[in-house]
Amino acid sequence: MSPMSTGPSIDPITLGDVLPEGAGHGCGPLITVVVPLNFPGLTTETRSLVVRFTRSALTMLVELGARVDVIDISRDAPFSIDEEAGGVMLLGGGDVDPTLYGHTGFVGNLYGVDRGTDERTLAAIDAGLGLEVPILGICRGSQMINLACGGTLIPDLGEHNIHRGRDGEPMFLDDTVILAEDSRLARILSRSRMIVRNGHHQAVNEVGAGLRVVARGVDGVVEAVEHESKWIVGVQWHPEDTDGSAEDREALFRSFVEHSTAHAAAKCGSRTTPAV
Repeated sequence: MSPMSTGPSIDPITLGDVLPEGAGHGCGPLITVVVPLNFPGLTTETRSLVVRFTRSALTMLVELGARVDVIDISRDAPFSIDEEAGGVMLLGGGDVDPTLYGHTGFVGNLYGVDRGTDERTLAAIDAGLGLEVPILGICRGSQMINLACGGTLIPDLGEHNIHRGRDGEPMFLDDTVILAEDSRLARILSRSRMIVRNGHHQAVNEVGAGLRVVARGVDGVVEAVEHESKWIVGVQWHPEDTDGSAEDREALFRSFVEHSTAHAAAKCGSRTTPAV
């Protein structure tokens, strides 16, 4: 781990803090999970959230039969996506460096920015795109998918942002999102309006090539994108938050695992076509 990743009084997060039992012993597809476990300014509160959210996501994958290979992308170390991987999942973390998408002015409320982590994450996405595997991005992961496809972000939603708790309140809150009825995401979740767990102040702005907006907040802020032809889905909210809907988490992760299974089978010459 890079020595700048955490403050001196906060223990760095390790793989042992987040890996559930049986992470490498399932009979399903190998899922590469890309997550920045540590970032500058990590506090006791954010450390607890990263551990809880990451462990929840990994546990859900394992319960669905997947094997997981976790890459802590905050480590300045060589990494690769296994060619046997059936899918790539990108989890949340600190803010994306605004200069990465051309914004050079002042940005309020920035936290956890690490340009090296951003660049390594983009490299991981490029590797996943090259392997043509299903990709699921959550929060920061969704934003990075958009950047990898040439899009941009809104660096700060401002003081009237309804998608994150205010000062003195819990960071994450229940938030309403509206899904496009003709989207893959709406079919997976079986409805076009839902309550999600949100805690963000950045969001997709210009949409990357091949992607389309498939969910917005009640204020119009982009809450999800998906690829027009490939199984690439990015959600701005946190389905892995254990304070949210377990049913929605399972539905989204199950679709991802099923398509990852189909991709792995296709590479072996089998043919399995999941529904959505």
